[in-house]
Amino acid sequence: MDVATVIGILVAWGSLVLAAAIGHVDVSIIFARYEAFLLVFGGSIGATMVSFPVKTLVQGLAALRLVFGAVRLEERETIATLVSFAEKARREGLLALENEANELQDDFMRKGIQLVIDGRDTDIIRKILETEVGYVEQRFKKAESVWMTMGGYSPTLGIIGTVLGLIAMLKSLGSLGGDTSNVTGTIGVATAQAFVATFFGISLANLLWLPFAGKIRERGEQLVLLREIMIEGILAIQAGDNPRLLEEKLHAFLDPAEREMEVEAGGGVGELGTAPAS
Repeated sequence: MDVATVIGILVAWGSLVLAAAIGHVDVSIIFARYEAFLLVFGGSIGATMVSFPVKTLVQGLAALRLVFGAVRLEERETIATLVSFAEKARREGLLALENEANELQDDFMRKGIQLVIDGRDTDIIRKILETEVGYVEQRFKKAESVWMTMGGYSPTLGIIGTVLGLIAMLKSLGSLGGDTSNVTGTIGVATAQAFVATFFGISLANLLWLPFAGKIRERGEQLVLLREIMIEGILAIQAGDNPRLLEEKLHAFLDPAEREMEVEAGGGVGELGTAPAS
């Protein structure tokens, strides 16, 4: 479970409830109007279903596991593995990497190393791997767009719900006839109830759907960065680059803070000697 996501949701909605309590808002009015929630929630999902093919919609909904699940992408461990492969390739040749390649958990790296072992041309290897990275980017963008679309529809559905509430209010006023003794109170309560739909529309969009899209985008960028590190490392291994130079080259992909951590820890990244996480 990704702790940041869970804590973020609790803080966001907790702040909303706390603000309502401080402002003496009658929360019972909000949560008693469950039909407003159904309109916004169901309407947003329905409109999003119309906007995308079934496959894209399923991929977008499945991406929730990236939002709530803890994704382990270890750039430093990946660099360490690539450097150790480069050292072995220089000592024993590329064919000596076959056993280690078969034991890799990451399919992308395993495929790249196997292409090198098979003696494929550098341009072909780069094209194959970059094509896969492009597909990964496209897949994440589609998943992100599903939640962005829901975030766009929710406020609009909230406004529609408010309009429906106002229509119902005006109709009830017309049914009062000549009895105007409690018109002001009736208008006040009915108007408050009508705006509950807008509340749900804006809240769901800005506290759930759009943050989900942002987290999916971040996950995609992390994975693409890891793939780019692998591509550069794999091609450097094929070219027979010096392992230390390869380490410095791949080190440039790391965040400056992580580079400082490596220096403080002592030694180079390649000394980790662990396999990358899938």
